[in-house]
Amino acid sequence: MRFMVIVKATKDSEGGKMPSEEMLGAMGKFNEELVKAGVMVDGAGLQSSAKGARIKFKGRTERTVSRGPFAETNQLVAGYWVINVKSLDEAIEWMRRCPNPSEDEGEIEIRQFFELEDFGESPAIEHHRALGEELKKQK
Repeated sequence: MRFMVIVKATKDSEGGKMPSEEMLGAMGKFNEELVKAGVMVDGAGLQSSAKGARIKFKGRTERTVSRGPFAETNQLVAGYWVINVKSLDEAIEWMRRCPNPSEDEGEIEIRQFFELEDFGESPAIEHHRALGEELKKQK
């Protein structure tokens, strides 16, 4: 099962404060554990929302673009991991070992990915499956 682990933003991360060398080292060691265990698929930190944008959709054609920064810091994402484990409980156990991503209060959220097998067979699902195979070829 693949899970996305979402690191919630803080005032520091949104303010552009870079992690300390100590934090980078601790995260590097944790990431190394994930990699050696064959759990980590991907992961990265994200720039602040000041360097981002949102696109809101209304109906089939209306699109509204808003550029950051965005005010609701606790709803923003500062970084992520994609991990592949056997269960939500295993994902929780791994992430309980994670260094606190903030110097103060930090929060991460764990969300399971949908897999194509979660959907019934259909032409649309077959199209998605073919696109997945095309992506694999590009790597």
